[in-house]
Amino acid sequence: MPERDLADLMASARAWAGRAPATPGDGAEVTIGYMSFAAYALPEEHEALRASVRQLAQDKIAPHAAEVDEEPRYPQEAHDALVRADLHAVHIPEEFGGPGADALAAVIVIEEVARACATSSLIPAVNKLGTVPLLLAGSPGLKERYLRPVARGEAMFSYALSEPEAGSDAAAMRTRAVRDGGNYILNGTKRWITNAGVSQFYTVMAVTDPAAGARGISAFVVERGDPGFTFGALEHKLGIRGSPTRELYFDNCVIPADRLVGAEGEGFRIALATLDHTRITIAAQALGIAQGALDFAAGYVRERRQFGRPVAEFQGVQFMLADMAMKVEAARQLTYAAAAKSDRAMAGEQVPDLTFISSACKCFASDVAMEVTTDAVQLLGGYGYTRDYPVERMMRDAKITQIYEGTNQIQRVVMARQLLK
Repeated sequence: MPERDLADLMASARAWAGRAPATPGDGAEVTIGYMSFAAYALPEEHEALRASVRQLAQDKIAPHAAEVDEEPRYPQEAHDALVRADLHAVHIPEEFGGPGADALAAVIVIEEVARACATSSLIPAVNKLGTVPLLLAGSPGLKERYLRPVARGEAMFSYALSEPEAGSDAAAMRTRAVRDGGNYILNGTKRWITNAGVSQFYTVMAVTDPAAGARGISAFVVERGDPGFTFGALEHKLGIRGSPTRELYFDNCVIPADRLVGAEGEGFRIALATLDHTRITIAAQALGIAQGALDFAAGYVRERRQFGRPVAEFQGVQFMLADMAMKVEAARQLTYAAAAKSDRAMAGEQVPDLTFISSACKCFASDVAMEVTTDAVQLLGGYGYTRDYPVERMMRDAKITQIYEGTNQIQRVVMARQLLK
């Protein structure tokens, strides 16, 4: 499907998302125990979107994936292709010049790009992570100023929460923001920031009232080029090697006070609310990596012959493929159900189990991605262990999905707390 048709697909997907679910095949919810789930047979518009994104990923992104990983370098070809197709930030509302896609459409875009190249899938995923705080709590002026250039593809947005001594314990952050007349002055360090140096804008969490604990944390927009704002060296990573990961340094960094997101002291609440929505994008990334590995392994065992017949004819191999596919589809259903709940919450509805299901889909899908990519390497045997085939890269890429946006150990803590409330 031509790239120019994507806008029509987005509009159709939005129209479908606005309808009340009617039948189980159309996203009807069923309550089972603690959770209410949606049983998904995707509507035609979302399936058409998937086909179009998959074609774009195969044509424009997959051919560069190995090179992006090997060098490593930023996936500029993927960036340009996604911007041309208006797929780099599909979640931004139409009122700010974006496609206004629902969360399910955003999940499908990230999933299909990750199927070809996990590094490239971080372009739409991190744009969403960086901008959701503004969508949740930003002033109209702040949204207008920063969402439009992202929607146009002129800028990207990153998210800065973690610090050297504040990873899982994010509330222990030490970066300070002190009010000085009409400005704030920031001092401190942020670590593990995805697309750092490439993004023009950063949502940064900093302490404005040290005596108030988590309630003394505030959120700000910092621009690349602000005086006193610099970047550390590139991290040398196991996977997603083409996505630049750096530290952010704030040395008496002066920013205008109108770049405060929400009110003072609301930053940590905004950060946690953001993650309720964006953990789902990491599940989508994990899902795409797993699907890519499954597809490649299934194709390989059909062609590879041993003992005079295709490897796919051996029952042990068939059982492995069946288990891999079963887990991927279970992860997909959970992720799509979470996306539906994210949409309802962004629309202002109270969704009490959003925190649980977003943690659950991120945790489950990333565990599945690690299992499936490991099995894919095993199915290719010695070839799977070489860089001549993509499954070893997929296995390396899968690992980070169990770690960032909250380790899977933290996700289990979050889920247990929700269950025991």
